[in-house]
Amino acid sequence: MGPWLVVGLGNPGQQYAGNRHNVGQMVLDVLAGRMNGSFTSHKARAQVLDGRLGIAPGGAPGPRAILAKPASYMNVSGGPVGALAKFYDVPPERLLVVHDELDLPADTLRLKLGGGEGGHNGLKSISSALGTKNYLRLRVGIGRPPGRMDPADYVLRDFSAVERPGLAVTLEEAADAVEEVVQLGLEKAQQRLHTA
Repeated sequence: MGPWLVVGLGNPGQQYAGNRHNVGQMVLDVLAGRMNGSFTSHKARAQVLDGRLGIAPGGAPGPRAILAKPASYMNVSGGPVGALAKFYDVPPERLLVVHDELDLPADTLRLKLGGGEGGHNGLKSISSALGTKNYLRLRVGIGRPPGRMDPADYVLRDFSAVERPGLAVTLEEAADAVEEVVQLGLEKAQQRLHTA
């Protein structure tokens, strides 16, 4: 079996690093820490880390996974993701995209294969570039904006000090879910995540 491609969506640059929209990239930072690795620039306009994810049964290193953070803005993520999938010869069923989800309560995680993009421009761009919606997604809930705040403004705001302790737990749980998908497959990972 070939490698997995795990993509964390977000916007490039320090000014966006703490935004709700960048929670996918935050999950990849947790995974990079677990892999004791660091991201390097790739010609496909992304930061990548190529290594082994988790521990396989018997204590051997887990499956090969390429972690990738597109260096493009969220709404044009498809270019780098499509180029990386081609470069590493990764089919859509071995692509896992980690992204923020307005329609899930904060601190909620959901795994799914395919389906609609729910107005998420990063997913729309990836689906367009790949020519399919049949790739895996880990949806990280950020909740709806308060009051009448525009969702576009809400996703570009940093997590508040009150939210950060819960966020730290969610990021670890999301990293666990990614490892379980890569090691056990989608169905087993869904059972563990959705019934916990």
